[in-house]
Amino acid sequence: MEIISSKKVISADNQQERLKIESWIVGFTDGEGCFSVSILKNKTSKSGWQIFPEFVITQGKKSLPALEIFQKYFECGKIFVNKRYDNHKEHLYRYCVRAIKNLEEKIIPFFQKNQLKTFKSNDFLIFCKILKLIKKGSHLNHEGITSIAKLIETMNRKKKSRFLESSETKRQTK
Repeated sequence: MEIISSKKVISADNQQERLKIESWIVGFTDGEGCFSVSILKNKTSKSGWQIFPEFVITQGKKSLPALEIFQKYFECGKIFVNKRYDNHKEHLYRYCVRAIKNLEEKIIPFFQKNQLKTFKSNDFLIFCKILKLIKKGSHLNHEGITSIAKLIETMNRKKKSRFLESSETKRQTK
């Protein structure tokens, strides 16, 4: 498959080129992307917890140009290197969009218009629900964080939430 140069895509007046890159982004995300939400302890927040939603694509160095296409297309996000010290020879690179504004104004509208084709479409819908809860301020109280944590557990292979498993949370719900 021909990879379209990002300069050609961004400046393209040609509708066919836009459709081609949008389909490529959807397919790449279906295969390699992730809509993720983490809940981390944070002593400085009122609730003691902080919510981190993010859109992520992870690739090896050989596919770094693909991540750069995402970054140029969406005009947001950062590419980070995850250095590996195991038996793998190449480091991993992550294209991450974490800013709520960019998620709401760029990533979500794109995937609402260009729907995912795999199980990730369900993760995307849950991700959108969580962002709506955050926008309403639900992440600022225990009940709201609990609702968000339960939604997170239904995403990305049903990971257990540390928030729901914490002894502090169990005490508050008794």
